[in-house]
Amino acid sequence: MAQFEPLKDEIAQAGASLAYIAAEKRRGLFRPEKFLSERPVSFPFLLDEERSVTRAYGVHHLVGRDALNIARPATFVIERNGIIRFMYVGGSQEDRALMADVLEAVRKLRPAS
Repeated sequence: MAQFEPLKDEIAQAGASLAYIAAEKRRGLFRPEKFLSERPVSFPFLLDEERSVTRAYGVHHLVGRDALNIARPATFVIERNGIIRFMYVGGSQEDRALMADVLEAVRKLRPAS
């Protein structure tokens, strides 16, 4: 999230919007409610408590060296018609998409009709 917030104006100018999704319980280990109250974000935020969204997109990570029942860090650029135009799934919890690659994909989206 910290990567995207400074780019919110550029993303909006490209005609795009963001949504954040976290595979976390509301009162889970990382206390997302507290985190978000202390660090509000500009875009919708979904707590995927049952992991249904992260499973649907194939990024749920049940057990790993650096993960337990959470999502792999992932970034998707999805057109309004549901076609995924960019996808990056991190190999570890620290592995994130390059912002330049995400912005390039956003700029290539077709304008809304």
